[in-house]
Amino acid sequence: MCSPIRCHSCGKTTWAGCGMHVDLVMAGVAPEQRCTCRDDAAGGPAAGTGHR
Repeated sequence: MCSPIRCHSCGKTTWAGCGMHVDLVMAGVAPEQRCTCRDDAAGGPAAGTGHR
């Protein structure tokens, strides 16, 4: 199951988990509060990839 988490880079909401429940997790998150960071060693997950 996926769950919302805070991005380590921007502090906005992204997701963690299997990837099958992303729509449910992100449905309640306003677009301007969604993480759009790229996945890199210094930051959090890329938008749409989450932590697995």
